[in-house]
Amino acid sequence: MKVSVLKQIADLEKRSHEELKVIWRSLFGGDPPAYNRQFIIKRLSYRIQELNYGGLPEPTRNTMRDILKQQGFDEYGIQRKGRSKQVKQQDGMPVAGTRLIRDWNGSRYEVTVLHNGFEFDGRRHRSLSAIAKVITGTHWNGRAFFGLQDKKEKVG
Repeated sequence: MKVSVLKQIADLEKRSHEELKVIWRSLFGGDPPAYNRQFIIKRLSYRIQELNYGGLPEPTRNTMRDILKQQGFDEYGIQRKGRSKQVKQQDGMPVAGTRLIRDWNGSRYEVTVLHNGFEFDGRRHRSLSAIAKVITGTHWNGRAFFGLQDKKEKVG
């Protein structure tokens, strides 16, 4: 008889650290990282659900992995030692995954920075200026509209 996902997850709390390592090896095919017990339980819980209900699509997992790496985190979302500096993009834009929020005329607008463009209102756009025009109906410098101008660039 198959044990329910909920029961499997609830039983993890009752297991010893050594038993959790055995479960980890069976679900992941390798030794667990040297993190605390609660982390291992949370990751095992996710893996059990992932195996039973399906996981994130591969492109989404790759995007998440890239963002974590850029921000100085390992594959488990734990910050790597000595790598806490935030990565700056060559063009001065925030890293992919950053959300830009702007209040305009009583409404809040959110834009997500992508690797090659921006996502706004379920659509992909090539520039912040294009998004600012959609929001305001008039041409704006996109960086200025979303508050990304460098202090050195401001005039006046």
